[in-house]
Amino acid sequence: MLFNSLDFAIFLPIVFLLYWFVAQKNLKLQNSLIVVASYVFYAWWDWRFLSLIIFSTVVDYLVGQRLRTEDKQSKRKVLLWTSIVVNLGFLGFFKYYNFFLENFVDAFSLFGMQINTNSLNIILPVGISFYTFQTLSYTIDVYRKKLEPTQDFMAFSAFVCFFPQLVAGPIERATNLLPQFYKKRTFEYHKAVDGMRQILWGLFKKVVIADNCAEFANQIFNNSADMNGSTLVLGAIFFTFQIYGDFSGYSDIAIGTSRLFGFDLKQNFATPYFSRDIAEFWRRWHISLSTWFRDYLYIPLGGSRGGTWMKVRNTFAIFLVSGFWHGANWTFIIWGALNAIYFLPLLLTNNNRKNLGVVAEGKLLPSFRELIAMLTTFMLTIFAWIFFRAENISHAFNYVGGIFSESIFETPKFSGMSDSVIIFFFLVFFILLEWLGRTDKFAIEKIFDRLNKNFRIILYLVLTILIIKYFFENGKASEFIYFQF
Repeated sequence: MLFNSLDFAIFLPIVFLLYWFVAQKNLKLQNSLIVVASYVFYAWWDWRFLSLIIFSTVVDYLVGQRLRTEDKQSKRKVLLWTSIVVNLGFLGFFKYYNFFLENFVDAFSLFGMQINTNSLNIILPVGISFYTFQTLSYTIDVYRKKLEPTQDFMAFSAFVCFFPQLVAGPIERATNLLPQFYKKRTFEYHKAVDGMRQILWGLFKKVVIADNCAEFANQIFNNSADMNGSTLVLGAIFFTFQIYGDFSGYSDIAIGTSRLFGFDLKQNFATPYFSRDIAEFWRRWHISLSTWFRDYLYIPLGGSRGGTWMKVRNTFAIFLVSGFWHGANWTFIIWGALNAIYFLPLLLTNNNRKNLGVVAEGKLLPSFRELIAMLTTFMLTIFAWIFFRAENISHAFNYVGGIFSESIFETPKFSGMSDSVIIFFFLVFFILLEWLGRTDKFAIEKIFDRLNKNFRIILYLVLTILIIKYFFENGKASEFIYFQF
């Protein structure tokens, strides 16, 4: 089920009313309702893949129970690896089987050996990369004795399949989300209002910003061979705002929806396009995934504690795995490698933690130096996104080659050029609100409260009308980009 669909607009109020008016006084009933609602939410896409979620839930619950009573380290490791193999096994089969098969065949063909194999017509289960990492965090933390294993199977099931963040995150840690299912929850008006406000902002990002930018980005990327350099630059910029509006919009809707039910999820985006270097960008972009890789891969490998070789190795490891996590395509691996190359100079000169605060904090405008740093980081990010968006490596390099040609000095032109002008006005409005709300958890969390009540209502209405307008103009709800990951 899509957040930006009429189905969800009906589904959410029904679950909300049942949750607060029927199950309010019974914690187990509330958790059970969340599990049922989450399974319905997921089954709306394809009910057959519910079995994967249920199987993963049962395996990790049982592993946790065994880890509770097992003191022998060798057996604890066996239990841990059972969870890892089961979860990553499912992920590897559905997401990477054909990729490895095709590359295996290509490798032998280089030596003149032809191998006949048949790839499988595999459907990638929505959200498998997200809930796999979420449930793995539970098993690993229990193994490390950072978390007491739960005996409440229903609470654990709700943690694994919690519908607001089930299919595209944020990837919640068991240490943060699971204990919230143990506690009695009461309706809090201010939390619900704040949640609705974040949902509104998330829908604006998705329907108005991301979906409109997607239309023009797709036109340009899909016909890049016929476009001049300046138009290709525009296409990359459109995609840059598309993926941010799409993914951070999903996170906003997920976090806001969770607040309606009394849950607090971690912030997943913190205005990353205002970053002054790539290290800061990765502290602000997809925070739940970045910190997951940091805690469960980068630090166990040694982090940045060793010599230069270890720092280089570990940096490339985390970025390459991050790229591969996004999809079974060499373009994602190159995207990860590019970000590693961007990041390494900062790490090796001990400048990777230079910009920890909010840019221009306490000021209306950034300094000239901060502005240049932000623009430089933004341009590096745009360049890397080209590889992320391209269909294959050849497409990516041809696209980049088209940019760095004499035609970059020509006037941009594509079939939707005239229609795209209004989107630039929306982008200016969007960037302005993001800048003014850069110190908050989401852009309009507090800035509208500083306005006159009537003006605030007008702005809420404007956002709502724009969402409705473009939703019905598009004719149907469009999927979120990260559903494919």
